[in-house]
Amino acid sequence: MAIREDQNRFKTIIKGKVREDFKRYVTNGELIGRREGELVKIPLPRIDIPTFRYGPKQNEQGVGQGDGEPGDGPGQPGQGAGKAGENPGEHMLEVEISMEELADILGEKLQLPNIQPKGSKNLMTEKNKYSGIAPVGSEGLRKFKQTYKKALTRYISSGTYVPEDPVIIPIRRDYQYRSVKKTQTPHTKAVVIYMMDVSGSMGDEQKEIVRLESFWINTWLKKHYKGLETRFIIHDAAAKEVDEETFFKTSESGGTLISSAYKLCQQIIQQDYPFSEWNVYPFHFSDGDNWSGEDTRICVNLLKEFFLPNVNVFSYGQVESKYGSGQFLKDLQKEFPSDERVTLSQIENRDKILDSIKDFLGKGK
Repeated sequence: MAIREDQNRFKTIIKGKVREDFKRYVTNGELIGRREGELVKIPLPRIDIPTFRYGPKQNEQGVGQGDGEPGDGPGQPGQGAGKAGENPGEHMLEVEISMEELADILGEKLQLPNIQPKGSKNLMTEKNKYSGIAPVGSEGLRKFKQTYKKALTRYISSGTYVPEDPVIIPIRRDYQYRSVKKTQTPHTKAVVIYMMDVSGSMGDEQKEIVRLESFWINTWLKKHYKGLETRFIIHDAAAKEVDEETFFKTSESGGTLISSAYKLCQQIIQQDYPFSEWNVYPFHFSDGDNWSGEDTRICVNLLKEFFLPNVNVFSYGQVESKYGSGQFLKDLQKEFPSDERVTLSQIENRDKILDSIKDFLGKGK
């Protein structure tokens, strides 16, 4: 019990450390590089490792006064290397924290509301659970302990139980079996589809901002949807689906046709993620340059006719770039000034990442 209490106290210290330096973790990506599955390893400095400390020598007598001569045994003088210092070293302790706990810290820091899965995506999954006892069943499900207790009760109540010869023989009516109880639990599925402009104006810094936001968006959504799926689309004048590593490391150039990404996203949703079964979260990141006003009109029509009536929320994040005009955000603000189904966020630099995450996830959709 004391060990468990100590572990809980230590976990509280860890979480407190993450909370204290949370903005640094978010903007520098320290946690992303230390992710292993559903756990993240965090280095915590300035935690003293327990050691024995000896008091001043009072006299020549005491523990350790044996028959040996000074210098006997391992660790004789003169075998060390370097000069002894007078200050303790700084020890780094690597501890683990779960993605679920990170999500809790993120929600607490940004005061995020819990997500309410959309309408018919709340499917009921029926599961069989052996949670009861029945007098009939297959032999493979017989509960021997309960059967023995039933037989013992029968012996005692009938007065045939003999303590000196405690032989209990169950009969058919004593048999007890595990019984199946059907339970229904809500089962929600969700997919996040990330789209990113990789034209020449989107440099490494802009992509790193997108990478950091995506990690924390996923962390929060996974708290609400177990088995969250992710898909990745990159585009310049043409769009293609890629894996996660390519999404964040690719270098492209050329013009920008944002509609190419929206059309590919639409195709992926129609093929793999029917709206009746999935909660769908499209995220698009760009510096706001588009090839023409005509292509922007195509994007707006796709949003109005396909995305907004069906997805949970459509999110657009505009990353600041000295080469981008930023016009696309202005166009969307004009077309959707107060539509709750669209979330728009301007990300000027790394320090604005937390604000942008709040923009995207603060609606609880």
